[in-house]
Amino acid sequence: MDFGCSDASVWKEALSAYPSRIHTLSLKNKPNLVSLDDFYCNHLPSLLHQRNPNPFITTRELYDLMQWKLTRGKWRPRLLDFVSSLDDAVVKSASQKAFQSLPDISKAVSELTVLKGVGPATASAILAALAPHLTPFMSDEAMEAALGNSKDYSLKQYLKFADKLQMKAKELSSEGDSFTPSDVERALWSFAVGQSSAPQVNQDPKTKPGKSSKRKRKN
Repeated sequence: MDFGCSDASVWKEALSAYPSRIHTLSLKNKPNLVSLDDFYCNHLPSLLHQRNPNPFITTRELYDLMQWKLTRGKWRPRLLDFVSSLDDAVVKSASQKAFQSLPDISKAVSELTVLKGVGPATASAILAALAPHLTPFMSDEAMEAALGNSKDYSLKQYLKFADKLQMKAKELSSEGDSFTPSDVERALWSFAVGQSSAPQVNQDPKTKPGKSSKRKRKN
């Protein structure tokens, strides 16, 4: 699926396949992924909205979110050690300031990246749990599709990424369907995971962007 595709039905199909992709990965080698994804997609957003008008996350919730992020993507256990050692009051304060900074995405991300182990990618996951209409999660698969690069995890790159997914969500919603930037990210992730598990025969190069050799900080 090319990022430039404007057929909402194609995106809806990829998005609707998201739960089955999660289930398939859980059966292979990620047995906790289904429960972690339910926590991230359903339980955590509900908790945050219950805490309005001053939402925040706790250290334990950040730890569970990090488990979700690493299980759905690349496993980096050192990050779990970092976040588990964070003081709960510090996490609550930083996340509260970040949520209050929205819709200023740059400021919101910067408020979170003061926490050890939290870079722009993890910050985007935190923000997306409260504001899926504004701040999509910065996953490798969606970065590759939207920007042709999943190696640069800087704030500057995230702002470009968020802007592109916001525009795509608006474009796809113009025909009567409703898409958020987070829906776009999940559709891209779902499609990429489906492609990676399918036979690689005559694959369209547009669905497999070239890889650069250097990786910047990704947390």
